[in-house]
This record gives sequence, C-alpha cells and structure tokens, in this order.
Amino acid sequence: MIKKMSPSESDFDIPAKNCYRMVILGSTKVGKTAIVSRFLNAKFDEQYTPTIEDFHRKLYSIKGEVYQLDILDTSGNHPFPAMRRLSILTGDVFILVFSLDNRDSFQEVQRLKRQIFETKSCLKNKIKENIDVPLVICGNKGDREFYREVQQEEIEQLVAGDEKCAYFEISAKRNENVDKMFQTLFTLAKLPHEMSPDLHRKVSVQYSDILRRKSLKNKKMKDVGEAFGMVNPCARRPSVHSDLMYIKEKAIGGGQGKDKERCVIS
Repeated sequence: MIKKMSPSESDFDIPAKNCYRMVILGSTKVGKTAIVSRFLNAKFDEQYTPTIEDFHRKLYSIKGEVYQLDILDTSGNHPFPAMRRLSILTGDVFILVFSLDNRDSFQEVQRLKRQIFETKSCLKNKIKENIDVPLVICGNKGDREFYREVQQEEIEQLVAGDEKCAYFEISAKRNENVDKMFQTLFTLAKLPHEMSPDLHRKVSVQYSDILRRKSLKNKKMKDVGEAFGMVNPCARRPSVHSDLMYIKEKAIGGGQGKDKERCVIS
C-alpha cells in the first residue's frame, strides 16, 4: 500500500538535467489551454476563458529517475513582448498552436517559429554551443474540417527540412492525435517517452511518496516498466528575477554548471 503524504511534505531534490520547461504559444482562441487540459487532466472544457499566463508543473518517476516538467501556457495577445522573449529564452520544448479554420493564427505561428529561432540564436552566440529547439506545430480544431482555411501544402512548407520540428493536425475537443503529438515532442527533445499522457500511471499529490521512494534508485528497480506522474497543484511560476538569473548564468557559464545544480520543488 502506498503511504499517503500531504502536499507540504512533497519537497523534492531533482537534478537540473531532469528539469524542463514546455512553452505553448499561439494566437487567442486556438485551443492552447484545451491542449494543456488534455495533457494534465484528460479533460476538455467547452467554455472559453482568455488566458493571461498559466503555469503548471508535473512530476514523474521513470525508471528510478525523478523528472520535473514545467508548462507555460501563454497569452495570445502579446501584452508584454519582453515577457514573451523571456518565455522563449527559458523554454526547452515548444508547442505552436494555430486553428485550422483561422488563417491569421497560422501566420502567427509562422512568425513565432522565426522568433523562437532568432531568440535562441542570440543565446547560442553567447554560450557558443549548439542549441536544439524541439518543437511541434499543432493545427487544432480538426473537428471543424468543413471550415478549413489552411491547406496541407502550406504547412508542409513551414516544417520542411527541420529535423527538430514536427506537425500534427489534432482536435483537443475530440482528443484526436493529442497523445501522439506529445510522444513525438518528447522524442524530438530526447526525453522519456513515458512522459506522454497515456504512457504513465496518474497519481495524486497525496501519493507523492512514490516519486521519492529510495528503493526506486536501486539499480535493480530501474528495469521496472511502470512510470508514474502527478500534477503539483501548489506549483508557482518562478519569478522574473529567477528566470533572468537563469538566462544570465547560462549565457556566462555556457551551461557548464547545470549538472551541479539542483531543482528544488517547494
């Protein structure tokens, strides 16, 4: 029987190399939050509520390793360009979302893809390292095919020749291709495929003991196939100062101290 733990006890010490940030970008009303809801809770909400910026955190236990995935669901209104740039600089994997029935949202994804690579290139020049930008472009609202405004040929041209970019037509409403999209994204980023929604057992925060059980670190236990994941309901977005310090350290140190750092969840 799994020992129950209260959320206040669930403090973890996770290697920085196992901490990642997923950033979801796109115009308003394209379904970014609906995709996040499918990922975290396997739910779809018919009611639309504009997003300013939402932050989520999911923790995993996979083959004896604990992972942290932060998820940044951004606004489509670009109220603060500097914050958008900061989100890109701190992001490790990206999902760009447009609506198949809205050409303007597809053009916005084209702009965002350029902005991501331009912004990441600035950091690359400072740290003199190769920076991969794993990203998936999602054409959402596949359930509205009759109203389609973006053709397959245009999309193929956008992703052509980019090995770190994949495209999926999905429907968050019908939950079509959503899991497959996440599996591909994690594969592109060389992350455990068990992070995908349908490839791990979901547990609540009350069972957080399973994520830090010392027995899982035993070499013998690393062959265990079952993976666990839980959403941390108490997660708070790191401050702007923390993000800026992270970027500054990465630019100055070239990421050399990453393995020495720890990622602490409070």
